[in-house]
Amino acid sequence: MMKKVVILAFVSLLTFAVQAQEKTAKIQFKTETVDYGEIAKGSDGIRVFEFTNTGDAPLIISKVSSSCGCTIPKKPEAPIMPGKTGEIQVKYDTNRVGPIRKAVTVISNADTPTKVLKIKGEVMPEGSK
Repeated sequence: MMKKVVILAFVSLLTFAVQAQEKTAKIQFKTETVDYGEIAKGSDGIRVFEFTNTGDAPLIISKVSSSCGCTIPKKPEAPIMPGKTGEIQVKYDTNRVGPIRKAVTVISNADTPTKVLKIKGEVMPEGSK
């Protein structure tokens, strides 16, 4: 009986040690909000969210989606290795005049699997600047 308890304790300890050594990817954004400010109608609507993988496993971004069709995000296709940087490009349709308040959802294998980024600003009507 004592032998079984010792073996069980040893196996439990070994399992815990293996789990503690699991490598994880971590995503850290330079900023989680991009402010377009006041921009002219029809101007370049491309902005970039820069991030770093601060974990110790490759970071894989599986999906990036926006809260509307006026914002088109583009994710990196290749895994981002530990310590390396990457970017998520966002293109906003600047033919729509008015305030910009949109969310971009990033899904990855990071320790925080879902991150919500924001873009804000205002598209000004032609001739207002």
